[in-house]
Amino acid sequence: MTETTSSRTRAERLDRLPFTREHGRLVVGSGLGWALDAMDVGLISFVMTALVAQWGLSNSEVSWIGSIGFAGMAIGATLGGLLADRFGRRQVFALTLLVFGLATGAAALSWSVGALLVFRFLIGLGLGAELPVASTLVSEFAPARVRGRVVVLLEAFWAVGWTLAALIGYFVVPGGDNGWRWALAIGALPALYAVVVRRGLPESVRFLELRGRTDEAEAAVRRFERAAGVQPVASPAPAPPSAPPGPRALWAAGTRSRTAALWIVWFSINFSYYGAFIWLPTLLFNEGFSLVRSFEYTLYITLAQLPGYAVAAFLIEKWGRRPTLATFLAGSAVGAGLFATADADTALLVTGMVLSFFNLGAWGALYAVTPEIYPTALRATGAGAAAGFGRLASIAAPLCVPLLVDAGGTGLVFGTFAAFFVVAALATFGLPERRGESLETIGTGGGLVRVTPDTGG
Repeated sequence: MTETTSSRTRAERLDRLPFTREHGRLVVGSGLGWALDAMDVGLISFVMTALVAQWGLSNSEVSWIGSIGFAGMAIGATLGGLLADRFGRRQVFALTLLVFGLATGAAALSWSVGALLVFRFLIGLGLGAELPVASTLVSEFAPARVRGRVVVLLEAFWAVGWTLAALIGYFVVPGGDNGWRWALAIGALPALYAVVVRRGLPESVRFLELRGRTDEAEAAVRRFERAAGVQPVASPAPAPPSAPPGPRALWAAGTRSRTAALWIVWFSINFSYYGAFIWLPTLLFNEGFSLVRSFEYTLYITLAQLPGYAVAAFLIEKWGRRPTLATFLAGSAVGAGLFATADADTALLVTGMVLSFFNLGAWGALYAVTPEIYPTALRATGAGAAAGFGRLASIAAPLCVPLLVDAGGTGLVFGTFAAFFVVAALATFGLPERRGESLETIGTGGGLVRVTPDTGG
């Protein structure tokens, strides 16, 4: 039996749909790109450890290999958001996959540290642009009442990709002198997947309407309505096309406080996460673990990310975005603090898994929060700018780790990460709570609109 919609805007028609197979295809299609992104980021931690053993690299050289990709990500995230608000989410998403896939394949041919640094920077440009664009695209299609959960599920693909990286690190990298090259060659897969994204995923309806491309917007909405068994009707004409307001609008009155809070969270979580997980195999190796053993422990710790995402996905619509994010950041601080004091193999493994569980749940909640803070015309720009600012911390963190190790060992390293998690948890109180609201209420000055399932008629 079909249902009939009354005359509603296209955004309202999307918000009132149930979660359909088309939503599932969008999440999986975007999530596979997300997983390939995570696989690429994760691989470098294993490559770094292998190069320490093979090339005899100093801690300073290893730090630069870890950080240079994040320099590219900082630029890529900012540019990616701006481009997505001008040219479309899907187009930029596909382009980013192509860029970092080709650059990763080229990195497998690196003949020196300098060559690897150049390729890692190019990889970072694509990686940085992809994540905020993909989360924006998914959030703009997800029904309002489950939008946070859907975005957390998208973020869960990060754990899938990082697990793939850990498996490749465990089985491929130690396989010989060229093991790390084969690992990077596998990382070229996103270039092929970019074709699938370009042909298979829909463009954001909200973006299309802003650009006056109403026929395409209507076709996209009807595609999702057909999947839900809803009979479409004509929507009122949208507002005239408008140009994106640009990054200055992020700091306008009424927006600057939430932008500041968001940037603090992004900076703090990037510093702690990338400082910990990029260096983790190398820190374990330096603590006396064999190369294979350090990779094995990293694999187990990585697997703890998956239940972290699952719990965050459940709580994000039960508790709300802000309480879930704050709780998981506080749990991350506890996990980092416990890891800092662990003095046995089992304790390192268990506390590392606690840190991994809470940290990746926090990432899921953060990606759910970020697109909901800004209106459609500024959404990708705002998400990209926050991610870009956060990447500055991911540049600094790998460079700081050797200094912290020299000053106080692994305990000081993870104690510092715990402090950054606490700062991030406190900053969440400056973020708005958008659970159950339509994205169209953001920045309109209107009252809060809560969306309930369509009952027809």
